[in-house]
Amino acid sequence: MSALLKFLFPPPPSLVVSALSVVNLVSLTSGGFSEMRGKHMNYSKFWNATTANSAKQIKLSSRAAMLMLYTPAFLAGVASFFIFPNEGLRSTLLQSALTLHFFKRDLEREIVVASCHCGERGGIVREKGDLLGESEDGGSGGNSRGRMHGGLVLFVHKYSGYMYLDSAIPITLSYFISAATMTYSQHLTVTEGLPQPQIDLMYPGVAVFLIGIIGNLYHHYLLSKLRGVSEKEYKIPKGGLFGLVICPHYLFEITMFYGISMISQTVYSLCFTIGTTFYLVGRSYATRKWYLSKFEDFPKNVKAVIPFVF
Repeated sequence: MSALLKFLFPPPPSLVVSALSVVNLVSLTSGGFSEMRGKHMNYSKFWNATTANSAKQIKLSSRAAMLMLYTPAFLAGVASFFIFPNEGLRSTLLQSALTLHFFKRDLEREIVVASCHCGERGGIVREKGDLLGESEDGGSGGNSRGRMHGGLVLFVHKYSGYMYLDSAIPITLSYFISAATMTYSQHLTVTEGLPQPQIDLMYPGVAVFLIGIIGNLYHHYLLSKLRGVSEKEYKIPKGGLFGLVICPHYLFEITMFYGISMISQTVYSLCFTIGTTFYLVGRSYATRKWYLSKFEDFPKNVKAVIPFVF
């Protein structure tokens, strides 16, 4: 623990922040293992939208759902500049990184149409209730042996579907609370006069964050180009790092969050990032398993999320 504290601020004297640190780490890690075991969250292609309960659920248009998911967290980032102003370069960089990340999320959905079960949370409806995912990891092609259900719409230009409210609310709260708590935890390092970490990772963190967010955006772009507007079948993603892993956009999202943790160097940001890593690794594992079951020609050497390893 003493070695770890060389890279981190001491935990702030806040029961709320400490509790949320543990909750994030445990819940996200548990979610990742649940994905590996086949117990998937109620979004994405892994969810059967034709169950009896689905008819009773409140539906939001995909455009409204995407705004609901990301905008509160984006506004939390913007508000942090006014609520916690002039608290030093580290705080400003953290606020900027979080705001840019969630602004990118809102902006992406306006660029192109894409479908992906590897994406975030939610789903578009196409043809008799089929839920199509957001980042087109599950593209189309004659080799697919089944339709993909679910997935969030990352890039949405044509809003033709919906997302269930009971899925949107907890995801929205999770994004918002995480963004707000990260900036608040950073604020406490200033107001409580906590000693700086012995090893400063702020500037390397900026570089890691930029690599992550650019790589994530690039692979979402590749996913969006997999099929034309009139195409309905799915394809195995190609280009970029798709020849090595099936979810490179998750790999770069993980990279981005480690960049944020390096900028922040707080216990909360590290707990959130570790939990997110486990969740996205689990999600990627489930995605690869789906591809292996649906595509006879899926390359066996393509890993889930870590090239050559996993």
